Amino acid sequence: MPDSPPDPPSAMSATAAAVSSADLGAVVAELRAVRRAWRQSQGRSLEPGGRDLPSRDALREILADLRGVLFPMRLGPLDLRQEAEDYYVGVTLDKALNALTGQVRLELQHSARHAYLNPREAQARAAHIVYEFAQALPGIRRLLDTDVLAAYQGDPAAHSVDEVLLCYPGMHAIINHRLAHVLYQQGATMLARLIAEIGHSETGIDIHPGATIGPGFFIDHGTGVVIGETAIIGRRVRIYQAVTLGAKRFPTDENGHLKKGLLRHPNIEDDVVIYAGATILGRVTIGRGAVIGGNLWITHDVPPGANLTQARSQEAAASPPSQATLPGEATV
Repeated sequence: MPDSPPDPPSAMSATAAAVSSADLGAVVAELRAVRRAWRQSQGRSLEPGGRDLPSRDALREILADLRGVLFPMRLGPLDLRQEAEDYYVGVTLDKALNALTGQVRLELQHSARHAYLNPREAQARAAHIVYEFAQALPGIRRLLDTDVLAAYQGDPAAHSVDEVLLCYPGMHAIINHRLAHVLYQQGATMLARLIAEIGHSETGIDIHPGATIGPGFFIDHGTGVVIGETAIIGRRVRIYQAVTLGAKRFPTDENGHLKKGLLRHPNIEDDVVIYAGATILGRVTIGRGAVIGGNLWITHDVPPGANLTQARSQEAAASPPSQATLPGEATV
């Protein structure tokens, strides 16, 4: 009887064949030295301890629970029945808020590492932030209902509000944003950014949690949309894929460092439509009811009711300076 073939090498034996224990030990020691140098340069504690930053994985689970709390029969568990909605919402909300409190506490302790913040104070502040967040959830649900309706009414391909909620990436991005924005306002800015980035990775839509967005907001298709921190978006605004609401320039101080907190993103008034690929930069105002055509580059104010297109922009650029702008139109 022939000998049976040898067992395949395990992952450990394959690693050992490629890298010896001495080599691994040297790499581990060098990585430890690099970490220590970084922590010293940043004034971080060198004392042994546990994790001092929020967890993206924990936030993903919290977000899944919160989406279920907001829309139990659509984004909750598969076997949920309407008669058990309140029970599910109560249990799930309690779980999510307790987990969120722990994540907020980690952020507070991390942000106060250069000042003294005792555990009791951090816990009390975290509990207050999460309390305010919980109180905002009914209002968030009401806002999201207007967003769902805006998508359904604004897209001829939408067959139902349920389809919008289940299938549209723009809807999932705005759910994340509405949640993140409240945390951002309460001072949990790192958690808000993490929630925004989770939404970004899931949908391709990048909305800074600081952006202020009114009711009835609809992002159609959505991939490549970027909305900056200080952008203000009014009511019933509709934008399409690859739209950027960004900053035109980044002022620096006398030492060459970027100035923080400046109003540097557009103000989009009510009932504006911005088509695919348009880029609007700087603290400019797009007036109420304006329509911005695809692939335009806007760096100045646009009057209310204006209708900008590539063709009109090119005609305007070729016209003599004395030629008046037609009513209801603007040049770029």
